[in-house]
Amino acid sequence: MQTQPIDFHPPAEEAAPILLPVTTTLFADRADRFASLASGHALADWLNFLGALSRAQHDALKALPALPLPDATALAQARQHGMPPLDLGKRPAAWRDSLRQIARSAQPLAPETIQADLQRLIEADDAELDRLADALMQGNIAPGDALRIPFVAAALQVVFTDLASRFDASQLVKFEQHNVCPCCGSPAVASVVRLGAAINNLRYLHCSVCNTEWNVPRAVCTSCGTDKDVAQQEIDGKQGAARAETCDSCKSYLKIVYQEKDPRVDPVADDLASLALDLLVDEAGYERAGPNLFLIHAPEAV
Repeated sequence: MQTQPIDFHPPAEEAAPILLPVTTTLFADRADRFASLASGHALADWLNFLGALSRAQHDALKALPALPLPDATALAQARQHGMPPLDLGKRPAAWRDSLRQIARSAQPLAPETIQADLQRLIEADDAELDRLADALMQGNIAPGDALRIPFVAAALQVVFTDLASRFDASQLVKFEQHNVCPCCGSPAVASVVRLGAAINNLRYLHCSVCNTEWNVPRAVCTSCGTDKDVAQQEIDGKQGAARAETCDSCKSYLKIVYQEKDPRVDPVADDLASLALDLLVDEAGYERAGPNLFLIHAPEAV
């Protein structure tokens, strides 16, 4: 593992503090990125399947009915109390239809080891699906549920990404705690240093559920907020698009991906394609600061 200094050149123009997800392309682009990353990768089969899962998310999002957003009163109350406007505990009923659609789409391409679990999702009643969603949101996942949880996460991402995309970004406010999504309150999966006009060279944290992004200063720990003892780690001799940003103050880390390395980078896909880096920083004593909801029951990195 090699430590790299952090090089930051701020943009000349004022940047948007919050970037809402673009639903027309987000999951389709992620599917393409998984396919690209799978080429020649030791975990190619898994990455290709996640690409197919992302494509199923794209199709499920297009099939969603119109979902109601919080009204003006609810938005005002959320701002007043420092709460996100979307409550993950109040899930639109359509999320269950999305889950069943995703499971049916994924089943023909899924490994034999999870075929039965996908069939269980397709046949499950609403109460069982809500139980699985509650387990995911509460971080209380039973071993017998682990194989189904990534598909539950995929469906929740679909509905909450759709909702997040239809907000006015000016209605949202970033929280003092860096690693909290201003839209749904979830932690970030990773961060991305973006290219383009006013956002060039700026870091945006990327929500693990609703895919909203929010600007956080570079060279600052997203967990504890310190600007000291922060460094970037990469695998020796491999200057890829993904690095691990580590903090020696709180011993946490979060991946950071760079569009300058590859404009097609995706915080979710590139995070999962670089599990070897997770192993290195884990062994060095750092703990991951934000979840990748597809990482549950992932194969071991090689």
